Amino acid sequence: DTMTVGATAYYCEPWERGITYSGTKARVGEIAVDPSVIPLGTRMYIVSDDGRYIYGVAVAEDTGKSIKGKKIDLYFDSVAECNVFGIRSCTVYFLG
Repeated sequence: DTMTVGATAYYCEPWERGITYSGTKARVGEIAVDPSVIPLGTRMYIVSDDGRYIYGVAVAEDTGKSIKGKKIDLYFDSVAECNVFGIRSCTVYFLG
């Protein structure tokens, strides 16, 4: 299965806790979702619809107040990487 979503980049400063809703550390490959749309623990492969960015394999481990419906937040290691990615339409490929 696949799904088209709106994806936003996010980053946690080193002094922030950076702990996800699932209790894991925020890191590349960890994403935030609306669990009523994509259940926590779901594994997926994420590619931007413009073909310019491959986020790769990710696991839904976090939630957020502003993540409603078909929206996700992708964790990056720096503000610079977040600025490059910004906000994009992405295709999510669900993995078994």
